Amino acid sequence: MFWVLLLLPAWAFAAIACTRLCLAAVRATAADRAARAHGHDRDLTLYETAFLSGGPSRVADLAMVRMARQRRLLLAHTGWATVVDPRGRDEMERSVIGAIGPQGQSRIAPVRAAAAGTEAVQRLADRLIAAGLAVPFDTGTTVAAGVRQVRAAAVAVLALGTTALLMPTPVDLPRFQMAMWFALPLVLTLSCLAIARVEVHPYPRWASPAGQRLLGEVARRPAGDGDEGSFLIRLAMRGVRALNEPELRAAFTHRDAPGAHREH
Repeated sequence: MFWVLLLLPAWAFAAIACTRLCLAAVRATAADRAARAHGHDRDLTLYETAFLSGGPSRVADLAMVRMARQRRLLLAHTGWATVVDPRGRDEMERSVIGAIGPQGQSRIAPVRAAAAGTEAVQRLADRLIAAGLAVPFDTGTTVAAGVRQVRAAAVAVLALGTTALLMPTPVDLPRFQMAMWFALPLVLTLSCLAIARVEVHPYPRWASPAGQRLLGEVARRPAGDGDEGSFLIRLAMRGVRALNEPELRAAFTHRDAPGAHREH
């Protein structure tokens, strides 16, 4: 009967994970309905678009690149940021300047991380969450988290079932019947993943369903040829991979070689 001791946690993993995913999907649907009811279908700002598309780091990237294109911040291909104009034009830019520090120069990676964690970005996130456009990212109760938990449960069920079937000790049940008992929770998890794929895909990481609709409207807007606004929208939605300037792209992708000198 040792295999039963493996079957019980298999069922527990499957049931708990699927329940959490279902509850997350219900909450997401309720939040979407609330956003519709309160009329939150509106135009997104650039920073809101960046947050809903890529989270806090995308907001920091947008602020840094916009400052760099206006020659108020130098982003070197070696991965360093240097302040040219210390007067930020909004709270996001002031957050970037503050993250660089009083010396006016710092590595881009720590500046990006520090700026993404500032109160200005947190206030932006809070406003979007309150409006039903963003997913609360401080909990594990989102649809994306639920899907990850169900996937993990499916792997756990498969591993437990395989272990039970490979046990050398004699069992009181034919192995094909034992396999059927483990197949049930596996089918439960896979069915839950399939339903989630149909009903709630793409799984929101930052934007709620209402936020995703607004992002879709932004993406459908006609892009101007060489227009700065269109470039910044692409940057907000796609991140640094939208950069077509080799110097700027190198600034964000630069990595120091092991043992390289870190001063600039």
